[in-house]
Amino acid sequence: MANTMQFDLVSPERSLASLQVTAVQIPGADGDMTAMPGHAATLTSLRPGVVKVQSSDGEKDFVVTRGFAEISADSISVIAEHAHVGADVTKADLEDVLSAARAAAENADAEDKDAAEKFVADMVHLLDSMD
Repeated sequence: MANTMQFDLVSPERSLASLQVTAVQIPGADGDMTAMPGHAATLTSLRPGVVKVQSSDGEKDFVVTRGFAEISADSISVIAEHAHVGADVTKADLEDVLSAARAAAENADAEDKDAAEKFVADMVHLLDSMD
């Protein structure tokens, strides 16, 4: 079994990362998870949070809003609606996402309201953690 795996992070705007990693912590919709080489094939939705990547160059953080991660034994691909390099992101970068999420939650029908409100709560939690 290899001790690294390919990690790719893309958003609609650009590719943010493509590197060999030893572990990736993902803010999954059902809770945080860590993927390492040899991981079982998994597809998970993302909630707003920080993707923490460990490589031979140290740890890198990326802030994501939502999307999904596809994990296999030798690779992990994260497709994010919005993604920023953790060291570069500011609260202002995320305020528009939060505003749009609040508007969506207000206008959501009963069927989608819980998910929309959870997304708002996750965004607020993410912004609070940036203080």
